[in-house]
Amino acid sequence: MSLSLEFILTFGTLAAAAVALWVPAPEMRGSRTWLWVPLLTLACLAGVVTGFLTWQAPCWLALFAAVATAAKQSSNRWVRVPLLALTWLAPLLFAAHRFPGFMNPVLAEQLRFSADASAYTIRTNFDTAAVGVILAGVFCSRISKAEDWLHMLRRVWPVIVSTLVVVLGLGVILGFVRPDFKWTPYSAFFLGTNLLFTCVTEEAYFRGFTYAGLAAAMSKWRFGAVVAAAISSVLFGIAHVKGGPLLIFLATVAGLHYAAAYAVCKRVEGAIVTHFALNAVHFVAFTYPNLSS
Repeated sequence: MSLSLEFILTFGTLAAAAVALWVPAPEMRGSRTWLWVPLLTLACLAGVVTGFLTWQAPCWLALFAAVATAAKQSSNRWVRVPLLALTWLAPLLFAAHRFPGFMNPVLAEQLRFSADASAYTIRTNFDTAAVGVILAGVFCSRISKAEDWLHMLRRVWPVIVSTLVVVLGLGVILGFVRPDFKWTPYSAFFLGTNLLFTCVTEEAYFRGFTYAGLAAAMSKWRFGAVVAAAISSVLFGIAHVKGGPLLIFLATVAGLHYAAAYAVCKRVEGAIVTHFALNAVHFVAFTYPNLSS
């Protein structure tokens, strides 16, 4: 697929900001995880210059980053709780594209990857992807060593296998998808943006922020972690309401697996890898997004 230079400049820099979440930088004020901040700033500037953003967009993102950082750092409960509530609500509004200034491009419409598949539109959302980078950068402790990646993968691979078998198995049984191996001109772009713009964002929000926060708040409950997983998974399912009741159900089941992946390794990367594994196998080896019937 053909991409304009303006698109590559803007969204390529945004993708670099997402990757930079896991790139150690020279130490600054005791931190080596700050590289995503200047890259996200550059992505915003590039977006304004190329016309994908107006001046309002960086202002909204800066305000969100300030609220999230204050919520993370505040030790005053009466200040922290309202800020956390705002931090939780704002990404939903960004996802609904309620903040002006973002000209999210549609790259292809009415695509049918299989003869019996529903039509699919490829769009790239700067607002939600940027919010995901901010949430991961502020709230998620991230892996920085190769041995920690290996430890995480050793802990999480059974959850990945269960996710693929259970979610896709249910999808086939319920007539949502069928096996359909394919590689299209859009596949590489889809997989790259799905990992950096979708999986990072959704897992930073639903697991790294929502599930982890609820689990910490319910830590004294006997089944607090289970309740937190259930709440975050149901919310994740509801977020897929446009896909209909069956997708809500399958997304909720998937969400339970993503929460389990986070829980077994205490790392957002576990949830991201599990989420991406399901999305990638779904896209490449099954009907995508679903059977039209």
